[in-house]
Amino acid sequence: MQQALEQRARLGADLRNALQERQFRLYFQAQADAAGRCLGAEVLLRWQHPERGLLPPNEFIPFAEESGLIAGIDFWVLDEACRQLAQWRLHDRMSRLPLAVNISAAAFMREDFVDDVLVLLKRHGVEPGLLKLELTETSLVDGVDEAIGKISRLKAAGVRFSLDDFGTGYSSLSYLRQLPISQLKIDHAFVRNVATETGDAVIARTIVGMAQNLGLEVVAEGVETRQQLELLAAFGCPAFQGYLFAKPLPQAEFENWVATAPS
Repeated sequence: MQQALEQRARLGADLRNALQERQFRLYFQAQADAAGRCLGAEVLLRWQHPERGLLPPNEFIPFAEESGLIAGIDFWVLDEACRQLAQWRLHDRMSRLPLAVNISAAAFMREDFVDDVLVLLKRHGVEPGLLKLELTETSLVDGVDEAIGKISRLKAAGVRFSLDDFGTGYSSLSYLRQLPISQLKIDHAFVRNVATETGDAVIARTIVGMAQNLGLEVVAEGVETRQQLELLAAFGCPAFQGYLFAKPLPQAEFENWVATAPS
């Protein structure tokens, strides 16, 4: 028990240093249509730890959420994503690609969240429509009215919202029609067995149909096989994310991927 406490204390100190010393790295995973044309990307975080090497988010994000450090990390990611969008304005193939950024409940429910996002967009001179904020449905359950107000303010400024991990919570349908979001993401838990499990296929097809009827975009995440892609496309899903197209890539490699992708 003492060893576990010491490890947690060390991890907390290391995370604080990581923000101060800019040890985090942005990776980008492409979102594409069935033909492989790039439609945008999701920003994913990696930690270049000085001793442990490159760490995936599952190694530190849960602790960051428990310790309250996640809001500061989210703000850093947002700032860097806006900085990247500003740089890509000078590149023809990159200038119109939107970036999706995951936002934790702790960061989103901060009183100044909306103002902070608007300040970042103005500071970097970023077109708001190129920024898409991803929220999980479970992060909205305890404050739906407040969430609607914040989403509405940012949507009025041009920022788009996506509901991540859709279908994995318990209250989706009760408030989905109230949330002014732009997109639903089909969770990889349903995509993984969509070609082999009838139940998952029915859920995926239902989500696509519901999104279309509500006038929402939809993207399937975790697409790894051609069979999954073809089945989801047959359901009417227009956008996909997963290793079939590209793994999460650092900036330069992602730019090279876009340059060689169909146009």
